[in-house]
Amino acid sequence: MPEKVNLNAYFERIGFAGSIAPTIQTLELLHALHPAVIPFENIAPLIGEPVLLDQQSLEKKLLIERRGGFCFEHNFLFMRILQDLDYEVRPLLARVIWTNPEAIAAPPSHMLLLVDIKGTNYIADVGFGGLSLTAPLRLRASSEQATPHETFRLTGSDPDWTLEVKIGEEWRGVYVFTTEAVDEVDLWDLNRDLSSNPASPFTLQLRAALAPSGRRLKVHNDLFTVQPTGEAAEKRTLTSVEDMRAVLTEELGLTLPESEKLDARLAGFHPIPPETAE
Repeated sequence: MPEKVNLNAYFERIGFAGSIAPTIQTLELLHALHPAVIPFENIAPLIGEPVLLDQQSLEKKLLIERRGGFCFEHNFLFMRILQDLDYEVRPLLARVIWTNPEAIAAPPSHMLLLVDIKGTNYIADVGFGGLSLTAPLRLRASSEQATPHETFRLTGSDPDWTLEVKIGEEWRGVYVFTTEAVDEVDLWDLNRDLSSNPASPFTLQLRAALAPSGRRLKVHNDLFTVQPTGEAAEKRTLTSVEDMRAVLTEELGLTLPESEKLDARLAGFHPIPPETAE
């Protein structure tokens, strides 16, 4: 049975108003608004909180508490919203090669969506951190496809595809995905492992991102990056827990959880000065 969806709360959270007909125009607007307002963040895995994927938990965290989440949270929420709007949509799995091309042989670690609109397939992905798509991409090979932030292209053919992004004049692989059917139980198991495994990057590193119009905002551990669209990035090292909290709340609009563990984990990203390390 489909889980009950609070469309009004979602629309209010992302600032959506307009037609809810299941068209490409509606999908494009939703896809632009979602990553512009709801941050990507992995604070729950970082402080040992469970990452729950049922709709009630996702709405409480991402909509009511005004927190964010990582790929499974964002894309499960987005998938159920689209299903409630009568889109044909299903999950896909991907292997992330953005930071490690050798990961093409690793197990999948990312979830995205396949949306069918009157026989034309698109991929949607509002949960890939600092490179989250800000528009759906038509599932066709080689054509450059502009989004509000970067230009992307897809290479390959069913069932195996590669998403690439244009950085300057260079094309770089982002992830490799398959259009084969995925059992949601497998996604829940993968989510549980990636959000709780002590060796997972999501339990070891802080990552947060937002994609408002004209720029991307990214936090990786103690580094804050402002990336204006088509321009050079501005980078700043965050030198204290207070500085990190300010960026997360004031720049990314994130409501931080009340947890005694959070400040301790944030402090761990600041090296101890040599004179006090003894």
